[in-house]
Amino acid sequence: MKPMIVVYKTLPADVLAYLNEHVETIVLDPELGASHEALFWALHLALSGADGAIGASVKITPAMLDAAPRLKVLSTISVGIDNFDVDDLTRRGIVLTHTPDVLTESTADTVFALILATARRVVELAEWVKAGRWHGSIGPAQYGVDVHGKTLGIVGLGRIGSALARRAALGFGMRVLYTNRHANEVAERAFGARRVALAQLLAEADFVCLQVPLTPETRGLIGAAELKAMKRSAILINASRGAIVDEAALIDALASGTIAGAGLDVFEREPLSADSPLLSLPNVVALPHIGSATHETRHAMARCAAENLLAALAGALERNVANPEVLTGRTLRSGLRSR
Repeated sequence: MKPMIVVYKTLPADVLAYLNEHVETIVLDPELGASHEALFWALHLALSGADGAIGASVKITPAMLDAAPRLKVLSTISVGIDNFDVDDLTRRGIVLTHTPDVLTESTADTVFALILATARRVVELAEWVKAGRWHGSIGPAQYGVDVHGKTLGIVGLGRIGSALARRAALGFGMRVLYTNRHANEVAERAFGARRVALAQLLAEADFVCLQVPLTPETRGLIGAAELKAMKRSAILINASRGAIVDEAALIDALASGTIAGAGLDVFEREPLSADSPLLSLPNVVALPHIGSATHETRHAMARCAAENLLAALAGALERNVANPEVLTGRTLRSGLRSR
């Protein structure tokens, strides 16, 4: 009998066909995605008889897992794993897979687009032109600031942070500072990146880019004190997770001129409320969490997640595992080979 898999995010037709060659699938109605609560409860019910699941953007709770005794693998179509209690999954012997490599370059493109858009006021001035306000040569009221030659501070120099450092140093001649749990010697050699304490990075960087995962340690990492420590001319870029920044403190800092601007692809609550003060501030570029949202990358992510799922079910997965302890130690659920 083929394993039963729940698909809770729309997959490209060829990826779904690939899965159907190897497993039985329960595909949840994509229209449920319009109602997060409806999708949550449909997934809760469907998992009860499933061996695995593939999807994204839904919180997987212990109660869901309590009702899913056969579940062996969860494959998320994302690099972030903050929708899962990883320790709980590990205790249960459930493998969690993700897609950390395939989205690196497209996400770094998005981050650098935010840098350029905020520095050169691209969105604000495009709307200014559309509103019919361009009547002659522009003056200082419409000027932006240079990006080339400035100092970029990257908080978290992992895959995406390193790709960003490459763009900054080699493409724009920027000085790169970074904070990280460990030194990134490759980036230091290749891009001249220099590891410093967060306080120094905030004080010296013209652009502060957040590239850390959301963890208990990074939640609220950037608050009022950190924003005040930045240059008044500095711009904050966040394309990692919204809760890394205290959003109320950021709004105050932007409104008061504590910092010059912000480029945001993520928010504390998503979708961002239409009445959010962030949307009324001219020095904010707000995007709808598009970090990896290109046709090519989203397809590659879905295919990678599907391959992760099938390999994990076969006990053959050796990469893209968020909780490798399940593979290296004793598993609590049958059907996975200990490695």
